[in-house]
Amino acid sequence: MMELGISKRNYVVIGIIIINIVYFLFLETHGGSEDTMVMLRYGACFPDNIKNGEYYRLITSMFMHFGIEHIANNMLILVLLGGKLEDIMGHFKFFIIYMLSGILANLASDWAQTMTGDFAVSAGASGAIFGVVGALLASLVLSKGKIKNLSLYQIVVSLGLMLYAGFKTTGVDNIAHVGGAVSGVFIGLILYKEDKK
Repeated sequence: MMELGISKRNYVVIGIIIINIVYFLFLETHGGSEDTMVMLRYGACFPDNIKNGEYYRLITSMFMHFGIEHIANNMLILVLLGGKLEDIMGHFKFFIIYMLSGILANLASDWAQTMTGDFAVSAGASGAIFGVVGALLASLVLSKGKIKNLSLYQIVVSLGLMLYAGFKTTGVDNIAHVGGAVSGVFIGLILYKEDKK
């Protein structure tokens, strides 16, 4: 059975969760997190804004959520799996994986929207969280399938279910999810190999 959760030593995960909650409360008290224009005003991603040089949105949007259900789902997954990756990789490498996966996920989403012309205001931590799961997958592959209380099977199933849920739900940025997962796998492979050296 996989033991899940975070402990007080997982201060990067805890810090990220606190920032998300504080930002969510700010949005709720400044027009509402489910108001698209409010989200855009305070840092959500939109292709035209990115094109005009507002690259900070690639980061700020990672800490913004559309409504209580959105943030609750993302923070739950981060609580369940984030601490495990922070324990495996260490605080700094976990932070790099989280941030870089989220940024690359947003870039993938922006590219796809630009190619299709189907623009949407986007925000959420899910690209970064998929990066965390992707990096866990990479770590388990390199460790021959077992680290502490995690197994390769458990993470593969978790990632598959998360991707499936996204594709079955409308209004979900699946390109960001896939982009985050792929980024997490590659970054995880690089950093885990470095750690073993």
